[in-house]
Amino acid sequence: MVVDWQTLAKEKRDSVNALIPKAWLLPSPVPPASEQRDVTGKYIQQFLSPAEIEITETDAVGIVKNTTSAKWKARDVAEAFCHRAALAHQMVNCLHEIFFDAAIADAQRLDEYYAKHGKPTGPLHGLPVSLKDQFHVKDVETTMGYVGWIGTFEGKKGLGKEKVFESEMVTELRNLGAILYCKTSVPHTLMAGETVNNIIGYTWNPKNRNLACGGSSGGEGALIGLKGSPVGFGTDIGGSIRIPAAFNGLFGIRPSSGRLPYEGMANSMDGQNSTLSVVGPLATSVGALKLVIKALLTQEPWLHDPLVAEIPWRDEQEQAVLDIVNASGGGQLAFGVSKSDGIVNCQPPVRRAIDIVVKTAEKLGHKVFEWNPPSHKRCLEIAFKTWFYDGGADVHAAFALSGEPMASQIKSSYGTLKDQFTASEIAANNVAKRAYQKEYMEYWNSTSKITGTGRPIDAVIAPLAPFAAARPDMYSYYGLSTWVNMVDYSAAVLPVTLVDKTIDVVDEGYQPLNEQDEKVHLAYDPELYDGAHVALQIVGRRFQEEKVLAITEILGDAWSRALRELGSSTPKHPLKHHANFL
Repeated sequence: MVVDWQTLAKEKRDSVNALIPKAWLLPSPVPPASEQRDVTGKYIQQFLSPAEIEITETDAVGIVKNTTSAKWKARDVAEAFCHRAALAHQMVNCLHEIFFDAAIADAQRLDEYYAKHGKPTGPLHGLPVSLKDQFHVKDVETTMGYVGWIGTFEGKKGLGKEKVFESEMVTELRNLGAILYCKTSVPHTLMAGETVNNIIGYTWNPKNRNLACGGSSGGEGALIGLKGSPVGFGTDIGGSIRIPAAFNGLFGIRPSSGRLPYEGMANSMDGQNSTLSVVGPLATSVGALKLVIKALLTQEPWLHDPLVAEIPWRDEQEQAVLDIVNASGGGQLAFGVSKSDGIVNCQPPVRRAIDIVVKTAEKLGHKVFEWNPPSHKRCLEIAFKTWFYDGGADVHAAFALSGEPMASQIKSSYGTLKDQFTASEIAANNVAKRAYQKEYMEYWNSTSKITGTGRPIDAVIAPLAPFAAARPDMYSYYGLSTWVNMVDYSAAVLPVTLVDKTIDVVDEGYQPLNEQDEKVHLAYDPELYDGAHVALQIVGRRFQEEKVLAITEILGDAWSRALRELGSSTPKHPLKHHANFL
């Protein structure tokens, strides 16, 4: 019997929702965004006990400190995060898979091990970790948002891998003592900055439910934004870690390709190697990002993933930054600042965030220079070709499995099958990419002539989207994030402030640069955006993850410290009430 896609989707959706314990169901539906825009903080706390709030609002570093010392039971931590994740899903639609029972059983085994041996199982003992629905986990399905993948292994039947196979990083996380308990929502195809599919619908931004949570690791961003997870892993081929991190006020990092293991994960257009998707963490602190990356690298993933480079965690790279900053007389870092790529300008809240971070760096005694790299227009022309090498064949084949329609966010790019690139055309694009990377590299090298530090620019302060978050079906420009993927640099997200409608007013009389820029300008509505998170990216060179995280932490800590000194408990009003800072 042929089952229509709507029925399959509903059965899958209902089966996942049925795994939420009845005691954790919300007593009534969440009010519409017009009545309850923000479901973070006190709103979700009302459904939790004081002990659950304490556990779930502790960052990953604090959790591990407590679980590895037996101050907290791994089971109590797992149950608290499972409960909060269940609430988060009911509020914003952020989960694809729930395996709370298995997680609690795993946590119980960790507690029994600790009681017997008097020590933790590993450096992540008892740490709950959420996963984007690209990771294969034993006894759990992977749909990646495709109705046609339900009941299959990546759309295929009879392989013997369904609910048995595990991705390499999943194995490593288990070895380290992490507790895996849910997989998070994605846009089908993964190729969108919003998260929507025909199984669960649309995933909303928990801080401002008028807006997108980002994509394609959008469920991760929304879940961690609601503190339903202390740390999770997403992937990034054009901004898909950084965008959800930014839209949800989180820290995140897009490592260079080959730093962390991607082996055994589901993907779209697998085999397209010109611009590789990479895996990386999102979390509520820089310390959490460092914790899980350090731990994973102790597993020597280069022995199990042929694309991972043998680069253990390098304390010396982080220490080099600290030595500069702590040098007697005040050491100086040098930053490039990019306010626009010349194609699209940023909306007012993002421009204000750039000013805040630049002034923060300058107040610390660091130097800031205008960033004028090789043409980003040319960069994007090369990058976007890589996503269409197969003319959309992979995407169309996945949709054809069930006959489900594409979401409009996908249809705008992949709605029509195109001619596939020839081998010669792909080779030519790879040559153009390599030439552009070389040109960008030499530009960065040339900045040593202007910094006065004896070094080139240490990192670039840049926007990663022209808006604080996208409005539904209005993510019209990806260039501000995608250039990083093209040159394969390390980039971390730095949360900065919140949109304030009284400060971030519309640019009256604005003259758009072009049609794309006009769309971005017209999409801004201060009233609608009020309260949304605003973040930037800190970009370093290839394989400079340790350095980028150190710089991100320095800037973030300095801005937080400045707010405290100025008497503000929230970053929402740094200009309104503390204009003297800028």
